Amino acid sequence: MSERPLILPFDPAGIALDRRRGLSQQLYQALRARVLDGRLSSGTRLPASRDLAAMLALSRNSVVRAYDQLYAEGYIESRVGDGTYVSRLPKLSTQLSTGLSLGLSTGLSTFNPKNTEYLSSNRRISEPLQRLKNHHLPSPKSAAPRAFRVGIPAFDLFPFDVWAKLQAGFWRNPSPAQLGYGDPAGEPALRELIAAYLRRSRGLSCTAEQIVITSGAQQAISLCAQLLLQPGDGVAVENPGYRAAGHAFALVGGKLHGVAVDEDGMDCRQLAQLEDCRLAYVTPAHQYPTGVTMSLARRLQLLAWAEQSDGWIIEDDYDGEYRYSGAPLAPLAALDRHGRVLYVGTFGKIAFPALRLGYLVLPPRLVQAFSQGKALAVRHSEVSSQCVMAEFMARGHFQRHIRRMRKAALSRRNVLKAGWPEDIPGLGGMPEVAAGLHVKVDVDNFAREQELVAQAEAMGVEVTPLSNFWLANSDVPVDKRAGLVLGFAAVPEGEIAEAMMKLRKAWRPLRG
Repeated sequence: MSERPLILPFDPAGIALDRRRGLSQQLYQALRARVLDGRLSSGTRLPASRDLAAMLALSRNSVVRAYDQLYAEGYIESRVGDGTYVSRLPKLSTQLSTGLSLGLSTGLSTFNPKNTEYLSSNRRISEPLQRLKNHHLPSPKSAAPRAFRVGIPAFDLFPFDVWAKLQAGFWRNPSPAQLGYGDPAGEPALRELIAAYLRRSRGLSCTAEQIVITSGAQQAISLCAQLLLQPGDGVAVENPGYRAAGHAFALVGGKLHGVAVDEDGMDCRQLAQLEDCRLAYVTPAHQYPTGVTMSLARRLQLLAWAEQSDGWIIEDDYDGEYRYSGAPLAPLAALDRHGRVLYVGTFGKIAFPALRLGYLVLPPRLVQAFSQGKALAVRHSEVSSQCVMAEFMARGHFQRHIRRMRKAALSRRNVLKAGWPEDIPGLGGMPEVAAGLHVKVDVDNFAREQELVAQAEAMGVEVTPLSNFWLANSDVPVDKRAGLVLGFAAVPEGEIAEAMMKLRKAWRPLRG
């Protein structure tokens, strides 16, 4: 006879809500904080939404929305016929806070500048060229977007008329102070607005001083590689994963370790077994390319690894704005107490990649080093795009555009889902897509993957093989690497429907 689980009482005392602000968001934050600091321990049974609404004098809808967000992020779980409970989470040696720590106990004792002997040796200076030869990127696709290109948002919806007016207004009478050499960390106004946006939309407690503007997410990742790694340092990357990040780490001499990804994200048990690992690169909100969301338990394990191993975590939140049920998930950086997470954001998936505008949110102790590193690399970012984006955000255009883009991506996803063929041997069904701009579909084996991709290309439809995202030295059998990755946001619904007709025609002979 199994033991009944311990049901701990719930005490609403101390939950004070400001009636002038969003109540569901405040309740979510209050309950989330209690889970993280241990006041709500694993196994605590929460009141039914109707009962908690009565306790706090709220509408039931406010409680339901707060519970939905907590459930989506893994803080609570529902047991059929038995109610709602705080999730079973791993025990950590220290409790976690809900924001980036501003009071860090140690300096940059583990940060070492580049070795001058390494740079001055002719024999050694050729090594980056050799590493670059071994880690080249595929040629960029410069043609107009087509179905189903990955990594491209809806260009057709961007308000170029508004952007052009703001751009013209900036250059009509630019401030002389903005025409010289600016702050390497970026324009102060834009950094303030990004910090405010992240606090409001992500629950990420940060200041403008922690933000460094970069030329897209890739420069942010490259800066991290250059300033955090020594040649020979181990780097854990998701496998399959974003290969361009791995190339950036390898270029500075990092030793790549591909860590498996399952339905909960990066396998932290494998990570813990890597003795030389200095840094972990993850895409927790929407793993690239599988699309899974890292569970709360894995997030806590990853943070514990960084603290215990004196390591760093790079969190790439490349398309976090696109979540189709509830609010965007709080980032890993929002759980970081010890200043171990470097958060990478980009405007490329909301505006367009050619804008080349991204940012880093840094632990305070790294800000000066990264600003200096940025100054040495490119002096500072181009000024007009920063100033125009700041004005674009300040006037409310940015938030309106996000809502428009999210709605359009959802509609385009639905067209792809409705037209997906279900009777092709070896090809999986269309999974649910809760976030992001792409979807991964299973394929039985590598040969069938290559056949599907080739036949799609012959019809003018772009389908990316999942096998492209694996490390070359991966020990995973080649047939286990098979799959298809399809972006669904780049073109309007009509072009998606037309492309689906072409795919069904191209793949029809495979039915046998």
